[in-house]
Amino acid sequence: MKKIIEYEFNEHLKTTKATMDCIYESVESAAKICINALKNGNKILIFGNGGSAADAQHIAAELVGRYKAERKGLPAIALTTDSSALTCISNDYGYEQVFSRQIEALANSGDVVIGISTGGTSHNVISALDVAKNIGCKAIGFSGRGGGEMNDSCDVNLVVPDNDTPRIQEMHILIGHTICQLIDNGFS
Repeated sequence: MKKIIEYEFNEHLKTTKATMDCIYESVESAAKICINALKNGNKILIFGNGGSAADAQHIAAELVGRYKAERKGLPAIALTTDSSALTCISNDYGYEQVFSRQIEALANSGDVVIGISTGGTSHNVISALDVAKNIGCKAIGFSGRGGGEMNDSCDVNLVVPDNDTPRIQEMHILIGHTICQLIDNGFS
């Protein structure tokens, strides 16, 4: 058991170091996009599938509630929290459009849309990012495995340089928390 625990922690540390070394500037760019949008009265819409849906909800909650600093609540919406919308859209239009229909209905020019996909290949996430850019939103991706098709759909794609889903997910929440901290600093 000890070897497995040590292995998992060491793999996490290796991925953290590799990620920090290659996406430092992209994290800074993504945070600046978010801060600028929020200061201009816009909102952040965030979404993903499976574990990425949970990460989207977590990050949105940190912004609406608070991360570390006492500040006013910031407008952030996780698109995965409305089960009626998810099932209605999936039933009537197909799961491929579950996020793009919500972006079409809720996003305004100047908003920030954050799509999370560990492989960068989730077609419903990519479709929503494309719709967002057509509306005039800034599109940010959280991905791994080279970024996949999301690279073409994002203004900034935060690509974790790993192929292991658990490691990518761990980095996504770390990146999300780092952006929340930078946003807190921008509003203090």
